[in-house]
Amino acid sequence: MILGILYIESIKPKDINWFPSYAKKHKIPYGTYVLRKEMPSLFAQKKVRNVHQSPYLFLKDTTNNGTYFFVDGNLNFGEEEFNQLLSFVNRGNDVFISTNGAHIDTLNVKTKQLSTLSFEEKIYQKLVNKKLNTTEYHFDRDSPKTYFSKIDTLKTTVLGALIIKNENGSIVSSKPNFIKTTFGKGNFYLHTFPQAFTNYNILLNNNHEYVSSVLSYLNNTNNNPIFWDSYYKTGKSSITSPMHYILSSRSLKWAYYIALIGVLFFVIFKGKRNQRFIPIITPLKNQTLAFTRTIANMYYEKSAHKSIATHKINYFLEYIRFTHRLSTLKIDADFYTKLASRSGNSIALVETLFKTITTIKNKESISQEELIALNKAIEEFKA
Repeated sequence: MILGILYIESIKPKDINWFPSYAKKHKIPYGTYVLRKEMPSLFAQKKVRNVHQSPYLFLKDTTNNGTYFFVDGNLNFGEEEFNQLLSFVNRGNDVFISTNGAHIDTLNVKTKQLSTLSFEEKIYQKLVNKKLNTTEYHFDRDSPKTYFSKIDTLKTTVLGALIIKNENGSIVSSKPNFIKTTFGKGNFYLHTFPQAFTNYNILLNNNHEYVSSVLSYLNNTNNNPIFWDSYYKTGKSSITSPMHYILSSRSLKWAYYIALIGVLFFVIFKGKRNQRFIPIITPLKNQTLAFTRTIANMYYEKSAHKSIATHKINYFLEYIRFTHRLSTLKIDADFYTKLASRSGNSIALVETLFKTITTIKNKESISQEELIALNKAIEEFKA
């Protein structure tokens, strides 16, 4: 049965992985293998370089000039890192960022998610420049409908729009989703539909025309390279552990699982053959403490404070005889002096303690407060 299950699993078609990795090495639908492979043909006069470190480190070298290209589902730049990008653009370079959301206060830009009341809406992307291809391109997979809700109209040019149509083909909403904003001597190109650059959408119908039209805005007047960001990617583009490598290979993964099952069977059957029954012997409990607590509770519940005090005094005298090696048959001034010297207490404290003991001995009964005072005095002497 197990072999049959393993065989069925081995011949079953592999499920399509729709994970949005945006990694250049991934050939899954939402990888960017196709785009990275075609970049040299889209920019024939430019060299495309892969950048595997953060922009903060990469842009510390001010000789790196060109176009920095970012595509990912989410991008979160640190403050110092974004300052490096600002300096990079200010020198006359360009930065292209395609992500599902961008809140960049420095550029006075904010984004929102578009929501409509249409039941069967369709998403289209188009460019607004009449000199380029203004065809409306349909993307059939669900994706965030992100658009720019705030832009700096003095420095920003709208280059593309997100269009939502209802089931009748009528336009329900049209919002900017591709802009160009100047900063210093360079430009930021901000785009809110990174899914357009993935393998699936580039190969869908003629959507590659939309991608090439978007990328045609990037500076082609010089031979400065394009820096392809491989650092900010949702999917890991490299193997980080031996186990990751084993589980990523179908054959190695099943070999690993079969080995685990074999070890499990070995442990079960080997244990049943060799394991002998070992009886559980419960050790005897020390009931001394429980007995002591029972007797103490009995005295306490009967309010036999004098009896408790008598036992307390007898134990204390035994403590003096055993610890300080003094006879307690005769309690006088000489006894107080020796006991104070050996215990490290003052003579006054010793005299006060034994006066309290004598007073309690002479009484027929004592109160709870007197018993507590006696106990406190003895504990103070021992401290």
